[in-house]
Amino acid sequence: MRCGHAFAFQIRIHRDTATRRTKSASIGTTAEIRQFGRLGDGSLNVVTRGQQRFRLRRSWTDVEGVPYGEIQVIEEDLPLRIPRDAFGKSAPLSNMPCSQGVSHNLSPKYSHVNMQRSKNEENDSEPNSEESFESELSLMERKIHLSVVGSSYVHDTMDESANDNDVKFMHNSDQEIRSNLDSRTGKCSTSGKQSSKEELSRCKNICAYPSYKISKAFWPHWAYQMFDSYSLAQRAADMWKRIVGMPDMDSLIKKPDILSFHIASKIPVSESTRQELLDIDGIAYRLRREIELLESIDLIRCKSCETIIAKRSDMLVMSSEGPLSAYVNPGGYVHEIMTLYKANGLALVGSAATDYSWFPGYAWTIATCATCKTQMGWLFTARNKQLKPSYFWGIRSCQLAEEIRQNL
Repeated sequence: MRCGHAFAFQIRIHRDTATRRTKSASIGTTAEIRQFGRLGDGSLNVVTRGQQRFRLRRSWTDVEGVPYGEIQVIEEDLPLRIPRDAFGKSAPLSNMPCSQGVSHNLSPKYSHVNMQRSKNEENDSEPNSEESFESELSLMERKIHLSVVGSSYVHDTMDESANDNDVKFMHNSDQEIRSNLDSRTGKCSTSGKQSSKEELSRCKNICAYPSYKISKAFWPHWAYQMFDSYSLAQRAADMWKRIVGMPDMDSLIKKPDILSFHIASKIPVSESTRQELLDIDGIAYRLRREIELLESIDLIRCKSCETIIAKRSDMLVMSSEGPLSAYVNPGGYVHEIMTLYKANGLALVGSAATDYSWFPGYAWTIATCATCKTQMGWLFTARNKQLKPSYFWGIRSCQLAEEIRQNL
């Protein structure tokens, strides 16, 4: 689309595979023009960087065939943190479900230390003590709360967000801990085979958490972390660094909104999946979807015949933009290229050339899929033995399969 201002709008236009009709996405971005090339027919091809999301309210084409649209700029939400009011101060040790049992089973020396610690913690947390909090709960609410308290010791030491396997593991851990608590006396159960020292160690591991925070909303800490943009940003950044080997992402971690769009623009997925990420409202939801994609990325395939071209571990960073960057050829055509250490199932066509190489010091050779003969990209080989790597592959992202499947 075009307008009379010093900035541009961009929105994805695609052809519906079922009806073969041209469709436009409902979400686009304002665009900063980074590079452009003039074509033989007088038109321009441009390399742009998205800036601000907008929603396309309606679109039309005038009598000259020029597309127009009415848009609404989307106000992005602020990154969410775990609410401070959701958790109180450290709970008094004497209120822990198994603290009484520990005191009864320990020697007087250990009991004295426990009692002294409990007294100190009660004094420190008087304004938000467990007694004052529980006194405001109904009988049913108190039962729910105590069941959460009994399970939260393990949750607080776990990974910062949870998938289905995490939840299952957490549930099993809850059952294991609860089975070790005597429901009638509140004592740590004993199997009769453990020595007093082993019993002491086990009970201390379950109960002695001075920094433990009480959940005041009946949900454990990990549940809030699933919607904490900063925790999700840390996890997504760690996964991205493992995939592409980019060590310095601290500045992006502090800005989860920018990080979510950075990963969305660089992650090696199809255009339809990239549009899906752009459509998501909410930083936490976008990061969680990106984490799912990063976990599933394994095999890279040819779009036409689905021949396996490479693996996730084969991706290579050859520019500051990451493993996926856009380049303009002399004819003005824009190619989005994924760079790889190695690739399989490709055949070379013609001889190497150095003219108009996107990578100084490297010559390029056209590479096609050995199975379906589709042009997949280029092999870049170093002309100087001192250049590292000595060669790498540049694969056109438009020729990658719509779905990057998990390795079964």
